Amino acid sequence: MSRLAIDADYISEILKQLLDIPSPTGYTDPVVRFVSTELEKLGLDVEMTRRGAIRAIRPGRKQQGARAIVSHLDTLGAQVKALKENGRLAVVPIGHWSARFAEGARATVFAEKGGYRGTILPLKASGHTYNDQVDKMPVGWDYVEMRVDALARDAADLEKLRIDVGDIVAIDPQPEFLDNGFIVSRHLDNKAGVAVMLAALKALQDEDTDTPVDIHWLFTIAEEVGVGASSILTSDIASMVTVDNGTTAPGQNSAEFGVTIAMADQTGPFDYHLTKKLVELCRTNDIRFQKDVFRYYRSDSASAIEAGADVRTALITFGVDASHGYERIHMHALRSLAELVTAYVSSPVAIKRDFEETADAKGFTRQPTEDAKQRLSPKAANKLLDS
Repeated sequence: MSRLAIDADYISEILKQLLDIPSPTGYTDPVVRFVSTELEKLGLDVEMTRRGAIRAIRPGRKQQGARAIVSHLDTLGAQVKALKENGRLAVVPIGHWSARFAEGARATVFAEKGGYRGTILPLKASGHTYNDQVDKMPVGWDYVEMRVDALARDAADLEKLRIDVGDIVAIDPQPEFLDNGFIVSRHLDNKAGVAVMLAALKALQDEDTDTPVDIHWLFTIAEEVGVGASSILTSDIASMVTVDNGTTAPGQNSAEFGVTIAMADQTGPFDYHLTKKLVELCRTNDIRFQKDVFRYYRSDSASAIEAGADVRTALITFGVDASHGYERIHMHALRSLAELVTAYVSSPVAIKRDFEETADAKGFTRQPTEDAKQRLSPKAANKLLDS
């Protein structure tokens, strides 16, 4: 089965809608409802866990040996640590991101009565007051505070607003979709991955594509804090491909164009055979790709394996510049990823033994162990000697 045509306009529109929904880890109900509705529009029945992780199964010819595609709905954010006597909020991060990117961010704190708008500022934010001390402020969460856009002169006023310790703070994404295909925004990790999955599913539905096994479309709600796909996989899933961001930076091989296939992250190598299959699918379907290794990175794949899931895992990514900051991606990568997903889920199952959870050694996979030998035809060898 060749790759399917992907509706780039749909990717763009659904991504805009996703970015418009605040969803820091711990405050994901609205985005869960949105994605559930979209899956139903695309013709799938939706199952949700108690906390809101989503599973939607697209039936294939066989139930066992199912394949899963997963992205996470939650994003980075912040949380109220204390009500300060100057009427501002001390905040701590949700997920791992630098306070350098929090400075100047517009945000919403979700209090008991509803949301209040505000700005995260350095403790010394006025050059007219502090002169060059503004530039000498250290970077860190202890050196920023949230100014709430309401009457809040002191901690007592904040209490009257029913703002309290533990309230969730959502950071504005401030997206820009440029005519040249670049997209700049916070939280592209991983709302762009969600958009890729939905676009791939739409292509499969539009073409009424048959798949050899069931495909589980999974959306998790706590990946940014390490929980991810730890409790959403069922026993009939044999392999899982995670769609997330790859980091484009000096020393990395990721790119903002095509698919970046992760060979390993901080938890170790991804499955040899599943990753090899994805590379071959890119080659046979003329999908631009590159490989990379991420040293300071983990994803839904890591959380699933650490939770004890016996599944083959792989990670395919769209290259992101300035990950966990003001991120930038390109539509080419999103379209390429969606194409790869369609090619993968419709491709034949190579490892039939994976239909069972356990089996004997018959049909078990093999990895090359012999030394590679360069073989030349006699004609080529003679030509080389004569040169």
